[in-house]
Amino acid sequence: MPTQTLLTDARAAGRGLGAFNVVLLEHAEAIVDGAQRAGLPVVLQISQNCAAYHGGLAPLLLATLEIARTATVPALVHLDHADDEDLVREAVERGVHTVMYDGSRFEHAENVERTRRVTEFCHAHGVPVEAELGEVGGKDGVHAPGARTEPGEAAEFVAATGVDSLAVAVGSSHAMTERTAALDLDLVAALAAAVPVPLVLHGSSGVPDDQLAAAVRAGMTKVNVSTHLNGLFTRAVREVLADRPELVDPRKYVAPGREAVAAEVERLLRLLALS
Repeated sequence: MPTQTLLTDARAAGRGLGAFNVVLLEHAEAIVDGAQRAGLPVVLQISQNCAAYHGGLAPLLLATLEIARTATVPALVHLDHADDEDLVREAVERGVHTVMYDGSRFEHAENVERTRRVTEFCHAHGVPVEAELGEVGGKDGVHAPGARTEPGEAAEFVAATGVDSLAVAVGSSHAMTERTAALDLDLVAALAAAVPVPLVLHGSSGVPDDQLAAAVRAGMTKVNVSTHLNGLFTRAVREVLADRPELVDPRKYVAPGREAVAAEVERLLRLLALS
């Protein structure tokens, strides 16, 4: 199935598409496992920060692409939050399915120009682009608490850049460890009416289930989750090591973390698909 078709079909049907970040190889295995249990498509995301952690994009990207290729459900591999244009080009050349170019830290005019340039390159290679419309400041960028995306400006940004999906600010924030965020659902609906491409919710780890479901019903399509899964992974590993401090084989304590992620991916995909 063509990459963008997953997003556009989900948008047309009013379904959510879950997107989960790969930090370690076990994340990729768990995400695909959970998607296969649910029988639903999924997006596996590798961030620019994660590529830097591994000393380069290629090892984790190539392994994740292979895991996605052998999945029994549609599984896309996505470069997430990249502001390095060289990294975008490398990812495309190595076969990534979709790219998020994050120019939200730049002033608006520069964000538009950089995003347009990246989009032209990616489209020339058949790769769709997600972008972020935001304001300068902080890791969160547009997803800082209290930031909001204006529907008219969002529509103009999409027209000026040619992007295929747009990350918008509606009340979520990156790296939340408690699921207490309250989304502006009226704004989600207004953005969905104004913007002709699928909308993306970043910072979804801090959003409770009922708000995620309501956001999809209001017009949100792609839902990104990372910190929440990392928390489950870490707690499962800690529990095993606390119970069995003699363990030295990482497979013995990492496997429960992988299983915790797989189970939650299955649950969240079902939640988003049935919203």
